[in-house]
Amino acid sequence: MPSPYDNPRSLPVHRLRDALASGELTSAALLDGLLGRIARDDGKLHAFVAVYADDARAAAAGSDAARRAGHAVGPLHGIPVAVKDIVDIEGRITTGGSKVWQKRVSPLTATLVRRMLAAGMIVLGKTHSVEFAMGSFGTNRHMGTPWNPWDAETHRAPGGSSSGTGVAVAAGMAPWGIGTDTGGSVRIPSSWCGITGLKTTIGRVSCHGVLPLSATLDTPGPMARSVEDVALLYHVLSGDDASPRLKAGVRGLRLARMPAAERKGCEPEVLASYDASLELLAGLGATIVDLPLPRGFAEMGAVVGRIIGAEGYSFVGELVDELSLPVDDDVRPRIQVGRGMSAKDYLLTLREKDRLKHEFNAALAEVDALLTPTTATVAPPVAAIDQSGTAAGFTRPFNLIEWCALALPNGTGAAGMPTSLQIACRGNDEATALRIGWAFERGRERD
Repeated sequence: MPSPYDNPRSLPVHRLRDALASGELTSAALLDGLLGRIARDDGKLHAFVAVYADDARAAAAGSDAARRAGHAVGPLHGIPVAVKDIVDIEGRITTGGSKVWQKRVSPLTATLVRRMLAAGMIVLGKTHSVEFAMGSFGTNRHMGTPWNPWDAETHRAPGGSSSGTGVAVAAGMAPWGIGTDTGGSVRIPSSWCGITGLKTTIGRVSCHGVLPLSATLDTPGPMARSVEDVALLYHVLSGDDASPRLKAGVRGLRLARMPAAERKGCEPEVLASYDASLELLAGLGATIVDLPLPRGFAEMGAVVGRIIGAEGYSFVGELVDELSLPVDDDVRPRIQVGRGMSAKDYLLTLREKDRLKHEFNAALAEVDALLTPTTATVAPPVAAIDQSGTAAGFTRPFNLIEWCALALPNGTGAAGMPTSLQIACRGNDEATALRIGWAFERGRERD
């Protein structure tokens, strides 16, 4: 009978962890499976900017030797991870998704990478990003747009800006990976690629060594194929251990349904998956409640756009204004929103952010989470995208009010593409978002 470890790349990380600990699997065998999948599929899927095959093989051999000698540094020793190409690793090229920076050598290693290396993890390679991490669709004119693996015939959007990580994890080329989220950039590719991703609370995971877009809003986060795996990687990145409450269930929790007005613009299949998700959670013992919200999501999202424009322009304005440079024409106008913003308008926008955060927290003081679809549509064909719009209608509000949010698969929509549920919780309450997500995931498996 074939062993499940004959094809280890398809297993969730918590299974890989146990197999490595028991000796049923070696890090070298796991890495070979991943590199083989990359060699086979990444020519089309275009998830990786660079693959560090030789160094990863050396690290895997070292991990296996350490385990044999009884010197594993922890349970995740020898497990590979993919890293978004806006995260610095000293001596490696980090482009930020920009051809302008295609020879930019990282001067240091990001704190989050150092934490993963300290846990014994192996950096598999760097994954594609929207240029300067400024875009929700995942497209990139000059560096290339990854191919959503759910549709082999039509080039569909992977979601952005953490496009490459979403595709690499969904296609089994990496067991998990790192994204960043300023307005939805972990959650949108998780939604459209059918995986699970956690937008962490601002400040929970260090941004040191991560190329900035908006210092007010930037948050790194884990992306994986299960809630338990996301919780494991979140613990490595943050030091916050969600595991004691992960499997506590949802009985007794109060979960808010989004207002009916926010359903406008959602595809019917997305709403059907969302409504079924609420029914499942109610069946597991949660109470679903309706509460009025003080502001609409579109209004909140517009505030996020102004903050990102202003702060993004402060970082890369000189590059987007220089028309001779190969900057994505879809990205230029998004960054240039900040060009004409006065200091007064910027500070007023930050005050508005604080006011909305206070209003939103007061309105939802009696619930444990607010549930929405993660995206209003399934992944569109790249050729059909209106680049003047955004896919971040449901994600941006939670960056604005400094909540955390988990995106995870909850069904299928048009053309068999995945739909996604977003579980948003108060800042620093990742444990509750993961707890609800774990119960939902188990409930779907039983249905």
